[in-house]
Amino acid sequence: MRIVAQRCRKASVLVEDKIVGKIDQGLVLLVGFTQGDSSIEIDYLVDKVLHLRVFDDEFGVMNRSLLDVGGSILSVSQFTLYADTKKGRRPSYVKALNGEQAIKLYHQFNQKLESYSVLVEKGIFGADMQIDFVNDGPVTILLEKEREEDGE
Repeated sequence: MRIVAQRCRKASVLVEDKIVGKIDQGLVLLVGFTQGDSSIEIDYLVDKVLHLRVFDDEFGVMNRSLLDVGGSILSVSQFTLYADTKKGRRPSYVKALNGEQAIKLYHQFNQKLESYSVLVEKGIFGADMQIDFVNDGPVTILLEKEREEDGE
């Protein structure tokens, strides 16, 4: 499971020119799944996202978490996080989890975040989406949880 987490001042996601998700201060999460991902990876990354200290404290130091600042999340499914570009010029997506399985994990991930009383706005799984946001900082961090057999 991979997440690109981007600190934002505001963000929205559009599908067919309609806003389907919108937040103010918080994190934009691009979320991708691969074969073998399960609730273990979800639990680990939910904890990481909620407690990642990427928001400024009173001294301007990134020392506060999403929970500390009362921030929101814009969660967008992103199978292209598992693009393999080692051969040729066209990315291969064979490492990305198929849609039927990925959508279940994506919903589980978002529900787990919401269980912490965090506002989670979402894109539409599998849709053509346009994301508009102000990356604050900019702060962009790659989060990943590999399965134990993959060599954590």
